[in-house]
Amino acid sequence: MKRKTLPKPQTIQPDKEAALYERIRELIANARQTVARGIDLVQVHTNFEIGRHIVAHEQQGESRAEYGKEVLKRLAEKLKVEFGRGFSKSNLEYMRRFFLAYQDRLPIAQSETGQSLIVPRDEAEIAQLETGQLVASTSKVRAFRLSWTHYVFLLGVKNPDERSFYEIESADQNWNLRELRRQFDSGLYERLALSRDKEGVRRLAREGQIVSQPQDLLKEPLVLEFLGLSEQARYSESDLEAAIIDQIERFLLELGKGFLFEARQKRFTFDGEHFFVDLVFYNRLLRCYVLIDLKLGKLTHENLGQMQMYVNYFDRFVKTEDENDTVGIILCKKKNGAMVEITLPKDANIHARQYQLYLPSKEELQRKLLQWAQEAGGE
Repeated sequence: MKRKTLPKPQTIQPDKEAALYERIRELIANARQTVARGIDLVQVHTNFEIGRHIVAHEQQGESRAEYGKEVLKRLAEKLKVEFGRGFSKSNLEYMRRFFLAYQDRLPIAQSETGQSLIVPRDEAEIAQLETGQLVASTSKVRAFRLSWTHYVFLLGVKNPDERSFYEIESADQNWNLRELRRQFDSGLYERLALSRDKEGVRRLAREGQIVSQPQDLLKEPLVLEFLGLSEQARYSESDLEAAIIDQIERFLLELGKGFLFEARQKRFTFDGEHFFVDLVFYNRLLRCYVLIDLKLGKLTHENLGQMQMYVNYFDRFVKTEDENDTVGIILCKKKNGAMVEITLPKDANIHARQYQLYLPSKEELQRKLLQWAQEAGGE
């Protein structure tokens, strides 16, 4: 009788096994993130509804301030006994403020087919839904997408346009609370708004930062406090470059949307001479190269001319036909606006931007933005 030979076990190549691990790991991580986000959103919607009930109670003719405080106090005492300290008087007050700030929102649910459905909150909304007057339109209804701790922080942002901007960016960029605080403390909204016209500022509040042209990338100043360099200490351009590379992930966040890092000290040779670009990035949203040169001293016309040459080289010999024109940014301690204006043509794709190694004053940025709005004829 002929013996059956068992097939030899197939060996799995290490690179294929690693790819398998990464795919499974991503599935598990995404699943856990989805579950956690679902729990967060349940909490947000619950707190919104609690706030709505509190406000509705106040509007039944019993809205005297002292009476309202006593109601919240007694309500908190009862809820804490059954559900824990998450329902303290201060937290109930947050829920009340949350509803007042976001009462134009309507709860959104997902059907089995994945379609967005409005959840009516009372008989009036049920009637509107039945008659077609209440529709889940993304242009009219914006669902909650952040955690409760995000919204507690956003309640402290007094300007509703600024609050809306940070809510959109936090959701779109998946900022955790720490990153949201950092972007707020660095005055991201004001820094972007100061480089836009009046309609551009309105779009920030409605849509967040939309990148469709090179100017949309620009903000001033760039805030690099995370590099750990002291404003008073002596450091060289090489030290600044090395610090940026060490913190490249955070530098990319500060640059903005769509940036990919390609190289430092990128060498190219022209007419037998070697040239080096400090930092080379690619922006996938604009489909173009972005070159950054670092300068510590006073900005000169030679610096601008050098960057123009770098940009010209990349446009002629590096970028492909289906890519857009290269953008050049000179990052300096202090720019000379008049020098830039007189040296470069108006349509030049080159920009000088200041950086600083400490968080700016929110109050100073807000004053600048108010002054800009008044000069532009803003309301």
